[in-house]
Amino acid sequence: MVRRPLGNHLDGPDTLLVTPDTTQTERMAEETEKLRELITPARFVLFDFDGPICRLFAGHSAERVAMGLVLGLKKRGLRGLLPEEVWEEEDPMAVMHAVAAQHPGSDLIEEVEGQLTQEEMKATATAWPTPYADPVIQTWVNVGARLAITTNNNAGAVVAYLSSRNLEHCFAPHIYGRTQDLDLLKPNPYCLNRALSAMGADPSAALMIGDAPSDYEAAVRAGVKFLGYARNDRKEGLLRGAGVKREHIVNSLEPVLTLLRGRG
Repeated sequence: MVRRPLGNHLDGPDTLLVTPDTTQTERMAEETEKLRELITPARFVLFDFDGPICRLFAGHSAERVAMGLVLGLKKRGLRGLLPEEVWEEEDPMAVMHAVAAQHPGSDLIEEVEGQLTQEEMKATATAWPTPYADPVIQTWVNVGARLAITTNNNAGAVVAYLSSRNLEHCFAPHIYGRTQDLDLLKPNPYCLNRALSAMGADPSAALMIGDAPSDYEAAVRAGVKFLGYARNDRKEGLLRGAGVKREHIVNSLEPVLTLLRGRG
């Protein structure tokens, strides 16, 4: 137990006893204030899609999608033309990037990207909304912020999901998804810069919300502040490893919603 003096009294009846609970409360208050300092000035908010808004492949397994892409490549006789780790890859985006790296400018990239787009469209029907995401989006619009989507997913899939939640109007027309030039995907800040330019936004007045190191790097390169969303320890570890400060990571969007409602 720590004794913290009040005023000029070093001991005696006015001494405040600081317990672990008090320390935890102070730490939470400090984290809340850091979060407030990050989100309150934001007039333009750029959301990544898969993660902060929903789990796109929650009911349509990303692993199975990646496996389908890999099987298609094997059937084309490409078993020996791609790195060995690709054949065990569980992330469909990583499969697509591996193909692009090995066969730049080829029709194969277009085929793989098209197959992934089809799977993303199917996945929108069973995607899980990120807890508190819907009211966070609606409340941010209500307090006057302008919102955009900046994602490596297909824009059509984003629109399909947002429409199913009656949220498309919160972002339209500022939905910037995957281009066929994969070199322009995050961590390249291309989609962030497109959003900022279209909205006439000063980067210093903007905030990016993402769940991956590529989101953070793109935000840094675009000169935009960053709030990390980490739904589990693995995600948080990846963000921390990329350089995101702990006070700029939330494990739930609930505190964001609480602060936004306090602005209304």
